[in-house]
Amino acid sequence: MKPLDGCVVLVTGGGRGIGRSHCLELAALGAAVVVNDPGVGRDGTGGGEGPAAEVVTEIERAGGKAIAHTGSVALWDDVADMVATAVSTFGTLTGVVNNAGIVRDAMITSATEADWDAVIAVHLKGTFAVTKHACDYWRSQAKQGNQVDARIVNTVSGAGLWGNISQSAYGAAKAAIANLTVVTAMEMRRYGVAVNAISPLAVTRISEDFFGGAAAEDPALDPGRSSAVVAWLQSPESSWLTGQILRINGDRLSRITGFTEAAACYHAKDGVSLQFSELGQAVSWLWGALPRGLAGPLPTI
Repeated sequence: MKPLDGCVVLVTGGGRGIGRSHCLELAALGAAVVVNDPGVGRDGTGGGEGPAAEVVTEIERAGGKAIAHTGSVALWDDVADMVATAVSTFGTLTGVVNNAGIVRDAMITSATEADWDAVIAVHLKGTFAVTKHACDYWRSQAKQGNQVDARIVNTVSGAGLWGNISQSAYGAAKAAIANLTVVTAMEMRRYGVAVNAISPLAVTRISEDFFGGAAAEDPALDPGRSSAVVAWLQSPESSWLTGQILRINGDRLSRITGFTEAAACYHAKDGVSLQFSELGQAVSWLWGALPRGLAGPLPTI
């Protein structure tokens, strides 16, 4: 018995880089894999069947089970077909790995509407579309009285968690996916679906400009570093964990805690409502600095 025997997992962007590593790891541990990849370039243009088909061949040669799907996550009907194909081929769907992505990096003053729309469509709409269709299937199964034990793994990044110059669209999409992870976890827990995200640090086609050429030789930035984590998150052993983000940096695994409210707070002087005249003092105090010429103590918290 392998730990993922009986699992059927749809992996988007599974033809190259991190997605390819996920597919190979999942299959090696017993899962049947739907390898989704339209074969587009890193900017979302072009396309072809090659990347997805090659991964399927690699899995089958190793004795695993897989099929290719070349639809786009940005197209609603394509996504519906991905889920339907998984179920019709393997009899069920137990998990999704939302990994597909493109980049069109540009400073805000140079970015175009088309660039913004393309990146948001693949990352954010694509993650939502796959999540939506998979959740519809699992909710239907639960409503029919079938026991559901399913898992979604989304992909976020440091650009979404902490920001990165020239990646307004990519960063905004990844930040939104982090929140989508939490919301989906809240809504789908009742139906037996666990939803988490990973933030992998790796050199891929998308990130190679950020890291530079020399980083490609660093084993700590190998695209496969996060795949064991994804496989575990697709296993029944992980079903208790939901609504979380795990960061993978080389051999390090850490938890991302998200937005938090600082313990210190400033109260309005009149005890009713903040006034414009006191906000310079209040905000400076919150950030640990006092404006020049400020006399007297600040109000206690």
